Amino acid sequence: MRYLILIYEPTDSTPEDMQADLAKYAAFTSETMRRGAFKAGEALQPITAATTVRVRGGRTLATDGPFAETKEALGGFYLLDCPNLDEAIELAAMIPAAGRGSVEIRPIWELPMEYLSAVAGPGAGAG
Repeated sequence: MRYLILIYEPTDSTPEDMQADLAKYAAFTSETMRRGAFKAGEALQPITAATTVRVRGGRTLATDGPFAETKEALGGFYLLDCPNLDEAIELAAMIPAAGRGSVEIRPIWELPMEYLSAVAGPGAGAG
């Protein structure tokens, strides 16, 4: 099963904090690759670079910053393919941010093929 692992860092984390963890993240990524679980992963720029989009009354509103003020902010993610939730938890506990922030595990909702076919439209994949 695929799991999205969302990494939340304290909003007062510094670039130095992240720099100190780079080797730990590299080791974690290597371990997920060794296990065949790694599908994707990215670090996100700080919340000061965020833009929030809302549509209200047919108007698109874009504002600087995150959706809401929090003590932790989304700092990155991994997409992992694990045989079960227990392994996803085991791997999530290895993420450096788990010691000072939090790590959320969300199972991917595997949509039925009928939905995917409807979205792709006729002739999709031909080529």
